[in-house]
Amino acid sequence: MATRSTIMDTNSFRAEHAAGLDRHTRELTDKRSKVLGESYRLFYRKPVHLVKGQGQYLWDAAGDKYLDVYNNVASIGHCHPAVINAVNEQMHQLNTHTRYLHERILDYSEDILSTMPTAIDRAMYMCTGSEANDLAMRVARSYSSGTGIIVTQEAYHGTSALTSGASPALGTGQTLDATTRLLPSPDHYRLSDVDLGHWFAQQMQAQIDDMAAHGIKFAGFLADSIFSSDGVLPGTAGFMQEAIDVVHQNGGIFIADEVQPGFARTGEAFWGFARHALVPDIVTVGKPMGNGIPVSGLFAKSDVLASFSDHIPYFNTFGGNPVAMAAAQAVLTVIRDENLQEHSLTVGRKLLTELQTLMDKHECVGDVRGAGLFIGFELVKDRASKEADQQLALDVIERLREKHVLTSVAGPYGNVLKLRPPLAFQEQDIDWLVGALDESLTELTA
Repeated sequence: MATRSTIMDTNSFRAEHAAGLDRHTRELTDKRSKVLGESYRLFYRKPVHLVKGQGQYLWDAAGDKYLDVYNNVASIGHCHPAVINAVNEQMHQLNTHTRYLHERILDYSEDILSTMPTAIDRAMYMCTGSEANDLAMRVARSYSSGTGIIVTQEAYHGTSALTSGASPALGTGQTLDATTRLLPSPDHYRLSDVDLGHWFAQQMQAQIDDMAAHGIKFAGFLADSIFSSDGVLPGTAGFMQEAIDVVHQNGGIFIADEVQPGFARTGEAFWGFARHALVPDIVTVGKPMGNGIPVSGLFAKSDVLASFSDHIPYFNTFGGNPVAMAAAQAVLTVIRDENLQEHSLTVGRKLLTELQTLMDKHECVGDVRGAGLFIGFELVKDRASKEADQQLALDVIERLREKHVLTSVAGPYGNVLKLRPPLAFQEQDIDWLVGALDESLTELTA
């Protein structure tokens, strides 16, 4: 029996959907399968053929306009002119690797480090979040002399050999590393009667103890602080501190994976970890850093990084190249100039409030939670039992697609709509999203 991945297969096109496609779409899906193989996935039972993007909007090959409520890759908006211009200008001058001197990488490093706690004072660059997390795990193991890595039960941290072994969201077909341990997700919706911070710390200690019982030395905890793959679980700001204290008390380090909550996404802080007033040992970033240009980074405390960098050279041919740095600098500048952190906070709060009104109208809406422009909309079969309704969530996703609103699902049960639009999302877009969601729920539950 084929395995299923919560992050790849929950909302995906499958062979049984092919009969319902128009001729041209069927030709494209058949060709894709032939030339790309079977590991790739497409969204939706009827895949979308996109040809253009601008800000928070996308257009398909037929010219139909869509509202993007899922894309944090183009974090400041699709085809932002500042990024286009910066990349174009640098491409006309030079693009090479980091073994030559160049100002861009130095200027950007100083700029982005200024957004972080002063203890984090070193930067390294790659092309993808997977590479950043892979290197972070290597550094954690070097610093601690251990191998054990703790992640949450539905975490996704990358596709390299190391990171896929610590990414349970990839599914049962992906074997987890023997030194990986899974922490129960801090699901405040289902754990509303406990002190979540204390509970989370206890769970952390239990996993560290289990490692020790199996002869594994603890190296570190790798987490996305909004727990996006676990179902978008922002929790009360600050609840993570006690668990991070446990990590440090046991000789491990905390790696903050900021690919999802970073770059002003949560509104309450520039970084997801800062929302919890945490000081990580390592910070990793990826997708939104370059607004679609492949660039990622690792930022660390100098003493933590020294355990690795003083002994092992590291080189990434494309990591930190001038064009990538130009794109990354443009993103930082736009976030400041367009006041996107405050924008994310204010528009996100208005969106959250409007989405929460749907709870009064639809009994199937169990919880609506979020921080800034990152919101989880959870659908259940029964509010009392909080039993997840994955089928309804998947049907809602398809209805939204018909209404030209694009998003997907998350969480271990695949029942949480993951609403994460580009930061270009505006107040006037709220009616389109909430209206389409209201209509979809009404049509599917009538």
